Amino acid sequence: MSGESLSTLILLGSFLLMVFLRFPIAYSVGISTALCLISMGQNLTVLPMQMVKGVWSFSLMAVPFFITMGVLMGTGGISDKLIALANSLVGWMRGGLAMVNIVASYFFGGISGSASADTASLGSILIPMMVDQGYDVDFSTAVTITSSCEGLLVPPSHNMVIYATTAGGVSVGALFMAGYLPGAILAISLMVGSYIISVKRNYPKGERFSIKSFIKQLSISFWALAAILIVVVGVVGGVFTATESAAIAVIYSLIVSVFIYRGLDWKGVWKALENCVDTLAIVLILIAMSGAFGYCLTNLHVPTKAAGLITSVSNNPIVIALLLNLILLFLGMIMDMAPIILIATPILLPVATSIGINPIQFGIMVVLNCGIGLLTPPVGAVLFIGSAVAKRPMEKVVKATLPFYICMLVALLLITFVPQISLILPHVFGYL
Repeated sequence: MSGESLSTLILLGSFLLMVFLRFPIAYSVGISTALCLISMGQNLTVLPMQMVKGVWSFSLMAVPFFITMGVLMGTGGISDKLIALANSLVGWMRGGLAMVNIVASYFFGGISGSASADTASLGSILIPMMVDQGYDVDFSTAVTITSSCEGLLVPPSHNMVIYATTAGGVSVGALFMAGYLPGAILAISLMVGSYIISVKRNYPKGERFSIKSFIKQLSISFWALAAILIVVVGVVGGVFTATESAAIAVIYSLIVSVFIYRGLDWKGVWKALENCVDTLAIVLILIAMSGAFGYCLTNLHVPTKAAGLITSVSNNPIVIALLLNLILLFLGMIMDMAPIILIATPILLPVATSIGINPIQFGIMVVLNCGIGLLTPPVGAVLFIGSAVAKRPMEKVVKATLPFYICMLVALLLITFVPQISLILPHVFGYL
């Protein structure tokens, strides 16, 4: 075995071993990188140097701001307003509260950018509300956790910023525009599945649609939805960068949460900022460690070797695209979202582009695959949060979620094999 092959085995083997032993991901990445550097005969000072280089990016400054914006808006009393808006729009359908859950997640995800925040915030309100209306508690939880993944696709999503930085040369604005239609496709797919189940179980429907009620709720929710306009319109229109828009959105979110909706007092603001620091510490240490991990991958030519290995299985683009999705889905079952994006993107993106998948489209594929992974054991952070909020055993929630897994996979396949879903809006706005 050559020295390069041995170092590759040490890097990937030790990393996977520690992941299966349930080491914290940051430790797994850092330790495996250090062992690899030793096997390569390099000085360990390379590790901190590459860690600093990994976070030394102006674009990454948007990540803390977007997370802060999401926490402020998520704890600022907007959940009930977005639920009321969704109810006025789709509550009249059979299984109306399930539809409300899905549409509210689309709205809320565009503000929080976090599936976990969506599940914790909307789930604590909607799951008990659905149960009181006669919906099965496990069905209610399944709808909540699966629809929360819409927020990963609908901008502003800090995970898209991480992908754009890792992929190199991919516009954050283009990714933001690319996420709207895939998010809508996912929502429609989940709504179809919910409707079929609701008709079969004769779940109730709400009051008839009223344009007057919808306009009233829209006016109340305007201040929350305007945060999305600030970010997306500002970035797409070239008024400011993603980082600048995120900083402005934080100030706006603070004003709306404290002075307009009055969902937060200053004590609550400080508590929200403490939560932000906890989240940021995890995200940024992962980005730093993954920078060093990526350095080893590049020096060992792992992306090239992986591309050769995958293409050796088949030269059919459809088969290769399915393999890419399977790899990402498997990684989603054992790792959290950010490390998958940071580690898998440099390896799999060259393979994707070699079969004609646009980097923007691949970014949407990565994010949705990771979102499905958040709902699957053994890692499944959103699955655990949903089970905790509903106070239900995880295995029962998983069983109720099975039909919705199918809906999400249908959306994933559409996004994979119909590139226009992801690329039409970036094309319209001049990114392509």
